[in-house]
Amino acid sequence: MVVQWDELASISPEGETVITIGVFDGVHLGHRHLIRHLVGQAEAMDLVPGVVTFQRHPQQVLNPKTQISYLTTLEERIALLKRLGVSFVIPLNFTRELAQTTAHEFVMVLQRYLHMKSLIIGPDFALGKNREGNAAVLFDLGREMGFSVQVVPPLVQAGEIVSSTAIRQALAKGHLAKVRNMLGRPYRLSGPVVHGAERGKGLGFPTANLHVNSNQGLPEDGVYATRTYIEGEAYPSVTNVGTCPTFGQQERTVEAYILDKEMKLYNQEIKIDFLEHIREERCFVSPEALAAQINKDVERAREILRSEG
Repeated sequence: MVVQWDELASISPEGETVITIGVFDGVHLGHRHLIRHLVGQAEAMDLVPGVVTFQRHPQQVLNPKTQISYLTTLEERIALLKRLGVSFVIPLNFTRELAQTTAHEFVMVLQRYLHMKSLIIGPDFALGKNREGNAAVLFDLGREMGFSVQVVPPLVQAGEIVSSTAIRQALAKGHLAKVRNMLGRPYRLSGPVVHGAERGKGLGFPTANLHVNSNQGLPEDGVYATRTYIEGEAYPSVTNVGTCPTFGQQERTVEAYILDKEMKLYNQEIKIDFLEHIREERCFVSPEALAAQINKDVERAREILRSEG
């Protein structure tokens, strides 16, 4: 089957370009480190900076059993990348047919549609069939086809390379400080508010039940001090991630209690920034015991949020 390059063909760069390619899930500090080099080279060589990303992680296409917990939605990823100064972001639909494209063919396509003059990559980057297009191969292709290649070293924190995988692992363990340090911002979930069981309301703590995509990465089950954004305004909040074991619930949910303000939020889009883990989720002997603990959680969240400013 012939690969369709409609996404690339839809872009008309105003001049020759410098390109980087990757999933960029999370757009973390390591990604920003790479993009700074991209934008810097664009300025130095009078090129147009652009990013080619993928709508789905290639591993999920090549091995459908692979489970990827995304740190950002595609829309969030594109918006975050554009804020870093790139002129365009192209989300390619990665397919098995595209995976069979040789490195030479892929580079030819980038030159044909994007007028690529320079390629910025990380040290472990590879493109093309069987990942044949590593740095050494790309340097050879660059000399042959008239584009430069720059390899940017990874960003290292406390002896560990900043990566999406490291962030996913820290998130799953509830290590929010590490997640925040690597992302360069608090971890965020966003989506519409949907109807829940309304148990929180009965306990005196009405919550907004956030709908999240099934492939969205979630923090470890527990209670968190959070900041919730509604129509652009920030509100202090406490958020529970988990299955509410006191009530025997099976489905994993994300429920935010907005402090000191009762609001009707059904169907509204909200964003929740996770600031600090307060406690693990656990089963209580009664709803009254749970309500008493939530009161303590709220007071602890107030302390955390005050320290956050």
